[in-house]
Amino acid sequence: MMNRFKFVKRILPLLAMLMLLLTGCGDPNLSALHPRGPVAREQLDLIILSLGIMIFVLVVVFAIYFYVLIRFRKRKGDDSIPEQVEGNHILEIIWTVVPIILLLIIAVPTVQYTFKHATDYRKDKDAVHIQVIAHQFWWQFKYGDYEINTAQEIYIPVKKTISFDINSGDVNHAFWVPSLGGKIDANPGDGSVNHLYLEADEPGIYLGECAELCGASHALMNFKVKAVTQAEFDAWIQKMKAPLAQVPAEAAAGESVFKNNCLSCHAIESNGGGFGPNLNGFANRIKVAGVLDHNDANLTAWIKDPNAVKPGTLMPIVQDKETGKPLDDAKIADLVKYLNTFK
Repeated sequence: MMNRFKFVKRILPLLAMLMLLLTGCGDPNLSALHPRGPVAREQLDLIILSLGIMIFVLVVVFAIYFYVLIRFRKRKGDDSIPEQVEGNHILEIIWTVVPIILLLIIAVPTVQYTFKHATDYRKDKDAVHIQVIAHQFWWQFKYGDYEINTAQEIYIPVKKTISFDINSGDVNHAFWVPSLGGKIDANPGDGSVNHLYLEADEPGIYLGECAELCGASHALMNFKVKAVTQAEFDAWIQKMKAPLAQVPAEAAAGESVFKNNCLSCHAIESNGGGFGPNLNGFANRIKVAGVLDHNDANLTAWIKDPNAVKPGTLMPIVQDKETGKPLDDAKIADLVKYLNTFK
C-alpha cells in the first residue's frame, strides 16, 4: 500500500506538468476552443455546458464518496454491525429526478442548435454558395453564382452566411474548419451531397482539415479559408474572372512546357475543370500542395516528385512528351516561372 502511494505521489506532478504543457499546443485558427463565427461559438457553448454539468456531477459524487468513506469508516475496537438500510424513498427520488433534470438541461439546447445548424441556405439569395468536392488529397471549390472553379483556398466575405454543398470525388472525406464550425462528411456520389453553413466574424485565415481517414496523406489534406471584407471579396471575384494576362517574355518557355505537359490535367481559366486542381490564382496561394510554404524551391520539389511530399497522391511525376522522361531541371525552372505568373 505504501509503495502504491509513493508511485501516485510521484506521477501526479508529472501529469500536472504534462497537462500544463498541452494547454499551449495547437493553432488558435485550427481550434474549436477559439471560435471565430456564430456556429462555432454556439457549438463551444454546448461543449462548456456539457463539461460543466459533468464536472458538477463528478464533484458531487466524489464528495459523497469521500464523506461516506470517512464518516462511516471502521474505527479501532468497533466490531459492531452497521445499521442495515434497505432503501430510502427520498434519496431514490433525488438520484432519479436530478439526472433527468441535468439531461434536459443538456438536451434542450443541443436539439435546438442541431436543428438550427442544419438550416438549408441553398435557396437563400443573400448567401454565398460554394460547392466543395474532396479529392485524394486536395480540395476543389466551385462558386456557382460566379462561375469560378478553384482549389485549396476558399475566399468568403465576413458576416455573411456561406452555404456549402459537400461531396467527394473518390473516397469518404470530411470537411472541417474548427474555428468556424463543426465537421461534416464528404461522401462519394452525386446523390450523397451534404449541406453546411458557416460564417466568419472577422477577417483572417482559418485552417481547414479533412477529418476522415482517407489514405496515406490524410493528415496532409488541409485547406485555408480566407475571410475578407465584402469589398475585398468582390475585388477577388473580378480578378479571378478577368481574362488571362499577357505572359511575360521570361515565362514564355514555361508556358510552352505547361501547355505540352500539364494542360491536360490543370485548367487555368476561372471556370475550367480538369483531373487536377484549377491553377487560376495559384501564385497567390499560401501553400504549395496545401502543405509546403509557397516558394520556388518547394514548388520545384513538388513538381519533381509529388509522392515524396504527399504519399499516395494521384499526381504523377511529370513526363516530358518530347523525350518520354521526367522533366529536366531547366524545364522545371521554366515551369515554375510560368506558374508564378498566375496572379
